[in-house]
Amino acid sequence: MKTAQPATAKPVVSHEIFDVVLIGGGIMSATLGAMIAKLQPDWSMVMFERLSEVAAESSNAWNNAGTGHSGLCELNYMPDPQDPTKAEQIAGLFHLSRQFWAALVDEGDLTDPASFINPTPHMDVVFGHRDVAYLRHRYQTLRTLPLFSAMEYTEDPAVITQWAPLLMDGRSPGEPMAATRYEAGTDIDFGALTTALTTVVTNAGAQVRVGQEVTGLCRGEDGLWTITGRHRDAKRRFTVRAKFVFVGAGGYALKLLQRARVAEVHGYGVFPFGAQFLRTDNPEVVSRHNAKVYSQASLGAPPMSVPHMDKRLVDGQQSLLFGPYATFSTRLLKRGRLIDLFTTVRLTNIAVLLAVAVQNLSLVGYLIGQLLSTRRRKFAQLQRFYPAADPADWYLVQAGQRAQLVKPDAHKVGVLTFGTELVTAADGTIAGLLGASPGASTAPAIMVDLLARCFPQEAMRWEPLLLRMLPEMTTAIGTQQHTVDANLARTGQILGLES
Repeated sequence: MKTAQPATAKPVVSHEIFDVVLIGGGIMSATLGAMIAKLQPDWSMVMFERLSEVAAESSNAWNNAGTGHSGLCELNYMPDPQDPTKAEQIAGLFHLSRQFWAALVDEGDLTDPASFINPTPHMDVVFGHRDVAYLRHRYQTLRTLPLFSAMEYTEDPAVITQWAPLLMDGRSPGEPMAATRYEAGTDIDFGALTTALTTVVTNAGAQVRVGQEVTGLCRGEDGLWTITGRHRDAKRRFTVRAKFVFVGAGGYALKLLQRARVAEVHGYGVFPFGAQFLRTDNPEVVSRHNAKVYSQASLGAPPMSVPHMDKRLVDGQQSLLFGPYATFSTRLLKRGRLIDLFTTVRLTNIAVLLAVAVQNLSLVGYLIGQLLSTRRRKFAQLQRFYPAADPADWYLVQAGQRAQLVKPDAHKVGVLTFGTELVTAADGTIAGLLGASPGASTAPAIMVDLLARCFPQEAMRWEPLLLRMLPEMTTAIGTQQHTVDANLARTGQILGLES
């Protein structure tokens, strides 16, 4: 069994010692911190965030689509219309997220659910006979499953007009198209949710230290981790010690786990993707589109690049986003450094990275095409969704940066993955999250897994409290229709999602 290989630390005296150190002020650290605050409020805990506020990177509302990934409309989770396995799994995990957030609202820890979650139908729209046949088949597969039984399907332009008028505005008649809709979908402001969860953490006595960047991790002979870093607004450095460390630093997570000599990431690498979106705030346009509408990805595009036109509600303002348009940078965070990617390259992962490059030439071609794409060409992609779109209403915005995980593979040397992976050292003293979507939407389930793997003895004692917050934690939530319906109704009422 692999385990973390501790670096030899110099004797450390007079430094603060915490039970838990959280690195990164995003949704993952905030979720874990809030969970520990409820389960073990007497533990000392500190969160370090390199920027001047929490939720300023991938968790920021404008750095992600806020879909609340639940398998309802993300066609990339179900490339084979007969195999709903991944879509069903993610839908079940999202139901657990609703349970966790509802429990915190019910107990008064989160006081304004409308600030972070709002009802927004999830839709798919496809064009052409081939994709219409695919979507029809997908719907027929999903409609038999309790988690998707409320999904609707149509090939009638009049019905699509009722569901999402902009899709049909200016469209020539006769084009084959189809759509599905799940009315009980949601739009989530993960930035507001992260901030609210961080308040749960601080209300339990934990500390949040912003503007402090962790740069080093090493484990001493006494089993404690020494965490070193710097204040970004000064040349001062800091050192603390911890019994347990969680690395929820987004694109910087792999770099920190490598520096900690965590054996479980041996051979791992990352490949960064960025994204742009077209955005409009024109109230006349926004008021006519109340949905998140996804479609099929372009040939060669990574699965996370499925085009979508989304209704967003952020800080009380309604907007529409369309995209994504892929960008590339060697930064691993939106506000990272150009040398970031190169700091993760090791002798152990060079072959893995080269193998992935060779195996994904179509992806390389897609990225080059995206980088060379003009604004006019980008706008033409929006007009595929919304034919009558006016260029004067839309402007380009830069979204977040994602570090997709590259892993060793026994047959292909290396593979590029598009999900999230929880990495825990065998001794349970350090863990981190790598990858991207659908991480934020399934954060509570990921953190329950972390607690079980890193705190097995305490987890047995915590289980009754966890079951109170996540009643379906130990059951297959999507197997019974009455269970799904009851969960949607209960959490929907608490979260203010029912009309």
